[in-house]
Amino acid sequence: MTGDRRDGMREALQHLPSLGRSELRAEWRRLYGAEAPIRLGRALLIAAVAYRLQQEAFGGLRPELRRRLLKIAEAARRGEEMMPAAPRLKPGTRLMREWQGRTHAVVVTDSGFLWHQAHYRSLSQIAREITGTRWSGPVFFGLKPRTVGPRSRGERADAAV
Repeated sequence: MTGDRRDGMREALQHLPSLGRSELRAEWRRLYGAEAPIRLGRALLIAAVAYRLQQEAFGGLRPELRRRLLKIAEAARRGEEMMPAAPRLKPGTRLMREWQGRTHAVVVTDSGFLWHQAHYRSLSQIAREITGTRWSGPVFFGLKPRTVGPRSRGERADAAV
């Protein structure tokens, strides 16, 4: 990639936060060839447009990951349940989650995770800070599917006495 092209992409990325929702949705349409989901928050719109701009500039997914995603999609079309491989989080990876109208970004570090300029040893600690309740961090951030298990002995199935 030439320096001029890289500079142009950098400018486009820096300009994204100043765009209004309609401009972001138009950029989505241009880049993805489809309408953006209506309920998609502004921060995720910006992130998705930025990702696509970078994808166009630097290339997309590695072929082996692309094949794996296609295999998962095909299994889903057939109605099969297929668990994706557990992701390996590399330092620098950015996890995003929208919760109650706010977007939370966590950066994976060599020694754990960074959220709001504070270091945490686990994603579950961060999920607990965000929600105020006990959550599995990998489930909260979409790295692992949520499984509904049997109720604990002390819980009642209904509230009626």
